[in-house]
Amino acid sequence: MTVSSQANSHEYGAPRNRLLMAISDRLFLASMAAIGGVYVLLIAGLLAADIAYMVKQSWLAASDQEGWTAVVVNSPILDALRDPKIRYSIRLSLIACTLSALLSLLVAVPLGYLMSRVAFPGRRLLDAFLDIPIVLPPLVVGLSLLILFQFRPFSWLAPAIVYQVPAVVVAQFSVACAFAVRTMKSTFDQIDPRCEQVARSLGCSRFQAFSLVVFPEADRGMITALTLAWARSLGEFGPLLIFAGSTRMKTEVLSTSVFLEMNVGNLEAAVAVSLIMVAGAIVVLVLTRLLGGTTPGQTVLAPNLGRSVGRRDESGDHNRPAPVADPRGTAGEDEERNDRSGSRP
Repeated sequence: MTVSSQANSHEYGAPRNRLLMAISDRLFLASMAAIGGVYVLLIAGLLAADIAYMVKQSWLAASDQEGWTAVVVNSPILDALRDPKIRYSIRLSLIACTLSALLSLLVAVPLGYLMSRVAFPGRRLLDAFLDIPIVLPPLVVGLSLLILFQFRPFSWLAPAIVYQVPAVVVAQFSVACAFAVRTMKSTFDQIDPRCEQVARSLGCSRFQAFSLVVFPEADRGMITALTLAWARSLGEFGPLLIFAGSTRMKTEVLSTSVFLEMNVGNLEAAVAVSLIMVAGAIVVLVLTRLLGGTTPGQTVLAPNLGRSVGRRDESGDHNRPAPVADPRGTAGEDEERNDRSGSRP
């Protein structure tokens, strides 16, 4: 054995000690889990601290009473739900977040499709431009909206929007839509464009190819974008405070309720509202996971694609479906020709 072959025996592909490899693999995975576990423990600690504080305050409020029923009845969460101002903020939050998420999805689907499929001048610049609401401080977004509605034609709508209920939806939409657009662009990037090209080659217009082939494939991405926009709208605070205000029983949502309760020194109510927001976000995320569309990687070709893509024949019939190519190619044609002639090679 030469010196070079002996050196190569210690390189990639050479037999290794299985015990040492197993120990190395476990150490690698343990180090990765330790690094990622720090953030997981941080999130768990935040939630556990809020719950522990609620249990403590409930226990103190029911110290002069007996039984677990008294602890539950005197819970700060139930006290917050009994408050009409908190109930109004919950109702307004649900309505505003839903409208904002639907508007975000309505804009994100066409914009994400254009950014993914169409090459046009300035696409990279537009791609970076759409991330501005994500990287800007929330207070700056709200201040910019407030200044925008001082100029025409937005100033004509300012009395009906600024510091009114519609301002809540506009402020949430201005930030949440950027997350939805980014999600839909990634969704369309992961869809194989060859299916759309096949539909175009069979006579589909671009609208037909999008609605029959691409749109059904993007269902899970749309659910994710809708959920992300809804959750982002629920947690929005800065733009709401500047552009919509925090007026009780008018523009107050859950995030501003926490701020208002903190201002009056009602820490128990602030923590209770925070836990209500956490519970709402968890419910939405769980429902999204349960109702998520098809399995990843499953290709769905619309069943009515063949009926909508017809080929004009000699009699002028538009509804005859286009022929399907033989998967055996030219070899299959030669085999059929030899069978008909009674000879095989």
